[in-house]
Amino acid sequence: MRKLTFGMNVSLDGYIAAPGDDLGWSVPGDELFQWWSDRVGTTGTALYGRRLWETMSAHWPTADRRPDATPAQIEYARRWREMPKVVFSSAGCPVGWNARLVTGDAVAEITRLKAGDGGTMDIAGATLAAAAMRAGLIDEYVLVTHPVLVGGGTPFFTALDHWVNLTLAETRTFPGGVLLTRYETRR
Repeated sequence: MRKLTFGMNVSLDGYIAAPGDDLGWSVPGDELFQWWSDRVGTTGTALYGRRLWETMSAHWPTADRRPDATPAQIEYARRWREMPKVVFSSAGCPVGWNARLVTGDAVAEITRLKAGDGGTMDIAGATLAAAAMRAGLIDEYVLVTHPVLVGGGTPFFTALDHWVNLTLAETRTFPGGVLLTRYETRR
C-alpha cells in the first residue's frame, strides 16, 4: 500500500494561507526551497485540489525560462513538470504537465491510488486534504511552521469526527526560525 503524506507551509497559528489566499508570509529561504525541491523529486504522485493546482500550474511549467530564474528554481520546475500529478476538481479544469483530472469521488479515487503500486503520494490543497483526513487516508503529516501569526485564512487542519493519534517522526530547523515537524499516523 502506498503512503499518503499531507505537507505544507503553515503559520504558527495553523493556516496555510492568510485571508485573501495571501501566501506572502511563506516564501521559503534557499535551504527550505531545496528541501521542498528534493521532496518533489522523490514523490511518486502528487494529488492537488483545484485551487492549489491553479496556483502551481500558473507558475511552475515555465518558471525555468524566466531570465531571473535561479538554478534551484530551474531544478524545481523540471522536477515539478516530470512528477505525475492527479488534479481533483468537481467542476473540471485544464490540466497538463504530466497531470490527469479526476472529477468524481475524491475519497474513492485516493483510496484506489493508495491500494496500487508506486511511490509515496503527497496531497496538497486544503479542501482535498480535509476530505482525505476525515476518511482516515493520511499516513503522515509534515508541517513546515513559519514564525508568523496571520490571524485567519485557510486552516491546515479540518474539523474531525474523531481523534487521530500521531507519533513524532522528525524535527528540523531551517533558517529564519522555520520548524519542520513530521508526524506519522498511529493505526
